[in-house]
Amino acid sequence: MGVFLPGSRGPGAARQVAPEPSASRPLVPAISGRAGAGPLLLPFAAAAVACCRGGAAREPAAGTREPPTRKRRVCTAGSRRQLARPPVGPPGEDAEARDLRSFQGYCIDRRTRTKSPALAEDAQPTESEKEIYNQVNVVLKDAEGILEDLQSYRGAGHEIREAIQHPADEKLQEKAWGAVVPLVGKLKKFYEFSQRLEAALRGLLGALTSTPYSPTQHLEREQALAKQFAEILHFTLRFDELKMTNPAIQNDFSYYRRTLSRMRINNVPAEGENEVNNELANRMSLFYAEATPMLKTLSDATTKFVSENKNLPIENTTDCLSTMASVCRVMLETPEYRSRFTNEETVSFCLRVMVGVIILYDHVHPVGAFAKTSKIDMKGCIKVLKDQPPNSVEGLLNALRYTTKHLNDETTSKQIRSMLQ
Repeated sequence: MGVFLPGSRGPGAARQVAPEPSASRPLVPAISGRAGAGPLLLPFAAAAVACCRGGAAREPAAGTREPPTRKRRVCTAGSRRQLARPPVGPPGEDAEARDLRSFQGYCIDRRTRTKSPALAEDAQPTESEKEIYNQVNVVLKDAEGILEDLQSYRGAGHEIREAIQHPADEKLQEKAWGAVVPLVGKLKKFYEFSQRLEAALRGLLGALTSTPYSPTQHLEREQALAKQFAEILHFTLRFDELKMTNPAIQNDFSYYRRTLSRMRINNVPAEGENEVNNELANRMSLFYAEATPMLKTLSDATTKFVSENKNLPIENTTDCLSTMASVCRVMLETPEYRSRFTNEETVSFCLRVMVGVIILYDHVHPVGAFAKTSKIDMKGCIKVLKDQPPNSVEGLLNALRYTTKHLNDETTSKQIRSMLQ
């Protein structure tokens, strides 16, 4: 698939080396990825930085030609084009603003030689988006606080060990119970937030996949919602990374349930029972037993959304996910774009979003993300992850290994399996 020009017809025309754009024949951007056509904005990349400043990508006006800031060159053998970089920013511009502005041009997939416009100006909700946007925004406002609480979660390991080693010492038993109860209150808060996040995701999926628009058109029209979708995935991967490295969570909750059960048998009143009743404790236990509980929640929610909306083509959901994965991969694997990242959190954001949509795609698509017919370039995505410092992506690789559905299917190539070993 090559760079499509006005008047080009069929794949044969696309493979021809395109002439340089002229005043009467500007380049027409095609979508980045393996399927679909039409321009695609990348509003969710705006969530990778704290501010949403910058101008939208523009085509030259008719009869004019924008002066390039970088020399265009054509490699005949590869039919590849380098588009102009954005102009140098103002003096004193911070790293986050530079990262944002760096994608106000075109994002080119070097493998498929297709390109997509980058960021639009400040992804603010339109009137039609505001209802869903406001509902999701209420949830996202609490996300950072949840992560801070999880990051500071230290557990009651010492108190629990003392109580277990001295079962006859009532003071130690009371001390351990007093330490665990408020921690279980935090765990309840995390679990309840996962339910709110699930509802928010389902609302976004409904808005981004509804007819009559295609997934690509939705990502162009509902830029603010696409940004929120990416922010949810970013939060989810961060939460699960922190949870996987904190065994105190399950230890504390297991001790709480054992002690509560013993108190009931002995008819001892338990102050913590009002905080978490038995039914809620069972649901929380299943939640925290998962290696990546937030991802499992969102994967189940996406699968349920598809099954409950049988009148909606499944491609509406899978194409939305595969497009987001493709754009993240291109931004990360293309040196020209990657070199413009001056803030490492921008890289982490793109990596997490890419992995998140891959996992959702794998749970929703009948044959998954690893099959040859998948619209996600899994080899390219895994290679992007493997090219990062190992310590920074091990959690993401584990998420692909252990929370995907089709990795071990016969349709998965041996090469992909070996890449994830």
